[in-house]
Amino acid sequence: MRTLYVTDLDGTLLNTNSRINQYSLDIINDLVAKGMLFTYATARSLVSASVVTQGLATNIPIIAYNGAFIINPSTNEILASAYFHKNEANKIIEVLNRFNISPLVYSYIDGCEKVSWVTDKENEGIKYYLDVRKGDKRFRPLTDNKGLYDGDMFYITCIGEHNDLLPVYEIFSQDDRYTCSLHQELYRPEYWCEILPKKATKAEAIQDLKKLWNCDRVISFGDAINDIPMFRISDECYAVSNAVHELKELATGIIESNDEDGVAKWLEAHVRQSAVKK
Repeated sequence: MRTLYVTDLDGTLLNTNSRINQYSLDIINDLVAKGMLFTYATARSLVSASVVTQGLATNIPIIAYNGAFIINPSTNEILASAYFHKNEANKIIEVLNRFNISPLVYSYIDGCEKVSWVTDKENEGIKYYLDVRKGDKRFRPLTDNKGLYDGDMFYITCIGEHNDLLPVYEIFSQDDRYTCSLHQELYRPEYWCEILPKKATKAEAIQDLKKLWNCDRVISFGDAINDIPMFRISDECYAVSNAVHELKELATGIIESNDEDGVAKWLEAHVRQSAVKK
């Protein structure tokens, strides 16, 4: 049976320094070279993910922006995508204006991926996001709201205090045209409210990739709330020991933490063992 192995990045495959341990790189690359169908599904963009996965071999497309895109990393070709329709975008604009929230807006403008925001509305969370991505060619700073929502939008991120973002989450999480999550940023105090088109989930993208690569089974690895849909459609799913309680409850099993190479150790023990038996 052809098995597709899918891992989350931050908090799962990446260590607390947002890098992949050399041990994990060696194990995974060796198994990929021997034919393992392995990829990652992340909330990051391909640009951001490529930085933190340097040295990692993937032999199939990757899933970015929580499922909004399936991308061939070697050519940057977008194989599948999900964008907001005009009426969906208009509701987002109306709600965010109503609650005086200034977001990071991800869109394609004239065929180029851009991240737009209003510079005088930056809070500490947004400043941190920008600081760790200095030089990012996608960045499109604006002096006011004019043009903030230009282009084909596919991902909206609101960063701030939990209580400020909660009303926005409650609106979009109850509207079946959207996928919306509210969670605390990993290793940080601020919260993120992320709004995407309904189809933009890791689960949807994994199902598409499973068909594309004619796989029979999916085995996944994760740590956070946004991995729940992925776990629900997986034949087996494993939570790292540092995962949130809600994800552990859905898991087939608990593996070692992201700092302890949990994903790679599981793959070495089970994928290599399976190959030996054959």
